[in-house]
Amino acid sequence: MSESITEDVKEPSLKERFVQTQFWWSFKHDKTAILSFVVMLLLICAAIFAPLLASMNPYDLTAFDILDSELPPMWIEGGEDRFLFGTDAQGRDLLSTILYGLRISISIGIFAVLLQAVVGVVIGLLAGYVGGKVDSILMRIADIQLSFSTMMVAIIVLAIFQAAFGTEFYAKWAMVMLVLVIGLAEWPQYARTVRASVLAEKKKEYVEAAKVMGFGPLRVMFRHILPNALSPILVISTVQVANAIISEAALSFLGLGMPPDRPSLGSLISSGFEYIVSGTSWWITLMPGIVLVVLVLVMNMLGDFMRDVFNPKIYKES
Repeated sequence: MSESITEDVKEPSLKERFVQTQFWWSFKHDKTAILSFVVMLLLICAAIFAPLLASMNPYDLTAFDILDSELPPMWIEGGEDRFLFGTDAQGRDLLSTILYGLRISISIGIFAVLLQAVVGVVIGLLAGYVGGKVDSILMRIADIQLSFSTMMVAIIVLAIFQAAFGTEFYAKWAMVMLVLVIGLAEWPQYARTVRASVLAEKKKEYVEAAKVMGFGPLRVMFRHILPNALSPILVISTVQVANAIISEAALSFLGLGMPPDRPSLGSLISSGFEYIVSGTSWWITLMPGIVLVVLVLVMNMLGDFMRDVFNPKIYKES
């Protein structure tokens, strides 16, 4: 009889367990979070499927005509139906260029944050678990790193790299350099957060049990402690992706980011800045600027939502 009852009771699936979590309940009842997630998902999908959605390839010099340069958006007098957001100074369809630029900006943001997370998590785990002199040395390095502005470090490194190897060589490796510079400049955010979580977790019984069972330090850190410190890491990552995108846009605006033939949102804003100052062709800067603001805004709002849900001291069940 007991065996038949046991067979009838099925273990809930991963989807069923997720639906029963506090996070899902909170998300369903937060209209701002739902709207932010939908908008972010649409922007990411637009970036992924840019070759299918764009009317032209802005990287192909034969796909556009210089005679179509600086055409206004289609709803303004002088605009054409084939150019929804108008064209830039080179005659490229601005909507197509924004889609491709969105892909580059999001890619740089995601890969830079992945680099931050890997470096920061490893250092934070070592500092918190080992403690002692190792903790002191690693955290002093993090403090020194935090004393320098990300933009200041990025400007110096990228300017030296561009001067040493030339503009053409830099243009080929611009995306890799941006990921490395932005990623390595922000790892202390993860290291300090993970260290704090490790200091709280390593005193708990399951960690002591793992040590008694003979598990090595690496297995205890990565298989037992790290999964219980993922919540703050997810919150930081959402905000850090937005910060990385902003940093890339600022560097591109200063001429140290993506080259004009492979534009990101930041380089698109920079290319049209001279026109918006003179009062002509304002759409070249305004359109990618709006997309950039919306993208960063929804990411920050999702980050705030996740912080409130995962932090029991802030979140209060309604």
